[in-house]
Amino acid sequence: MSNTKTNSSLKTLCRTAIFLALLIAVQFVTRSMGQYVTGSLVNLILIASGLMCGLWGGLAVAILSPICAFFIGIGPAFPQVVPAVALGNAVLVLLWVLIAGAKSAPIARQAIALVVAAVAKFLTLYLVVVKWLVPMVLTLNEKQTAVLSASFSFPQLITAAIGGVLAILLVPPLRRALKV
Repeated sequence: MSNTKTNSSLKTLCRTAIFLALLIAVQFVTRSMGQYVTGSLVNLILIASGLMCGLWGGLAVAILSPICAFFIGIGPAFPQVVPAVALGNAVLVLLWVLIAGAKSAPIARQAIALVVAAVAKFLTLYLVVVKWLVPMVLTLNEKQTAVLSASFSFPQLITAAIGGVLAILLVPPLRRALKV
């Protein structure tokens, strides 16, 4: 492997690790601020990691972050929900990178990515958590069912959309500053 290729791979790996650490830190610091603040910032970081680290780096952050969050006590309360969150995160990153991954994607493509990815993440989490895990896999009391169902429904659409708007605003200047 050439030196340039090695340096590029190392930079991508380091950026990916930084995005993962940042995402976990943001979850930890904002956990008392509610789902709309924490979720929006998490989605911003997920999208930024995909756009700045490439598909594989973004997917690594998307999948590893809920696992790490669970083990340090700031993620989903039920281990069965962790893979669902990882899947929802992966769907968000995958669609953003496929639709708007180009370094200078026009705003129209970014807007399409925002809508498509937010709706897809919402639908993924709603179907997997609310329609499958809650009624068929998890044994929950009425209050737990209500809280989990509410958390993994409409707020997921809102936080994914807010994260997307923030990404549209913040990723281009970040790319310029880091020469990505």
